Amino acid sequence: MDRRVRQELGHFLRSRRERITPADVGLPAGTRRRTPGLRREEVAQLAFISTEYYARLEQARAPHPSSEVLVQVARALRLSDAERDHLHHLAGAPPALPPGPSREVRQSIVDLLDRLPEAAAVVLSATYEVIAWNSLATALMEDFSALSRRDRNLIRRVFLGPPWDSRRLYGVSDADEFARTAAHHLRTAAVRYPHDPEVTGLIAELRAGSERFDRLWDSHDVTDQPILCKTFAHALVGDVTVRCDVLDIADQDQRVVIYTAVPGSPSEEALRLLSVVGTQRMDVPG
Repeated sequence: MDRRVRQELGHFLRSRRERITPADVGLPAGTRRRTPGLRREEVAQLAFISTEYYARLEQARAPHPSSEVLVQVARALRLSDAERDHLHHLAGAPPALPPGPSREVRQSIVDLLDRLPEAAAVVLSATYEVIAWNSLATALMEDFSALSRRDRNLIRRVFLGPPWDSRRLYGVSDADEFARTAAHHLRTAAVRYPHDPEVTGLIAELRAGSERFDRLWDSHDVTDQPILCKTFAHALVGDVTVRCDVLDIADQDQRVVIYTAVPGSPSEEALRLLSVVGTQRMDVPG
């Protein structure tokens, strides 16, 4: 770690220390406090390291801190996730990756889906499991709440669905392109989560059960072309052509996929009908 980086690390630590009051961490304020925020010795105490060593970190005189020290300092300074990652990168010790893909969807994202009444929207995990959806998505695709986690995985569905089931991927027009893109994204997930049993198990299952996936996997491709438009072959309203927009939730390694129809098009009318009938089966006697 060169001098400039050590200085940047020191400035960052001091700025974070000075914004915390003793009361924030359960310490008495005392009297004659000459510095804003915590004292260096207080941070050292909270981080279980020596005051001398912490002072040297702020003064850009300390050797490379270990990951354990960085974790303890981040906890003592009450750093946010972004600040913690920044601290690790400054110290030349990038934070460890989470053990597996996150399946927790922020409430603000769930609320966003519900506020898109004219769009079908789902949230996909890094392994293409549908982990959140709105009502129009269930009408256009299927009722995901009625499925097991295993059956909500779109990669498994496209590669391992029964060959005679034309609805295995909701009759979409871009099934081949989707399959390639999903395989490429799964390879990226495998690098991020090399020890997660669900990721490794899914890959093993796909390689054993699908020659097509096995060939795609062996190609080692990680690039893909964005899918901007697709058509769903819906059993009730017929073909529904939609535009596809994907919003990345980078900190969660998730994607929000939003399907909208061109205003004034027959597909827009089809989506409006689906928003009314929902997941009802109109071809089955009541």
